[in-house]
Amino acid sequence: MSFASEFKEFAMKGSVIDLAVGVVIGGAFGKIVSSLVGDVIMPALSPVLGSVNFSDLAFQIATNAAGKPVLLKYGAFLQTIFEFIIIALSIFIVIKGINKLKRPPAAAPAAPPPPPTKTEVLLQDIKDLLARR
Repeated sequence: MSFASEFKEFAMKGSVIDLAVGVVIGGAFGKIVSSLVGDVIMPALSPVLGSVNFSDLAFQIATNAAGKPVLLKYGAFLQTIFEFIIIALSIFIVIKGINKLKRPPAAAPAAPPPPPTKTEVLLQDIKDLLARR
């Protein structure tokens, strides 16, 4: 098998196509969630929390050769964690809403009982003959 035909077979597998579609939709969904957090949730939380921005929090651990402080910027890390929690909560709420909109699967009709086996038929015939006596 040639390299080109192997690559074509690999690229046309269903899982590769599904993954590509998932990445594209995930990117678009990421933009929606970012807009939801940045444009809707954070402005709504601003009056309650004030202007929460931990990015400026830092601890000076040393001074470099040029005399500039070397900072441990733990505030940026805290801000990223805070944003992650808001984004995770937003995604949870959106997915929960989407799942409520989905219709439950239709119940499958009950399968008819299997026909009696030959042994059961013969036993029933014997029972009927005995009942007639």
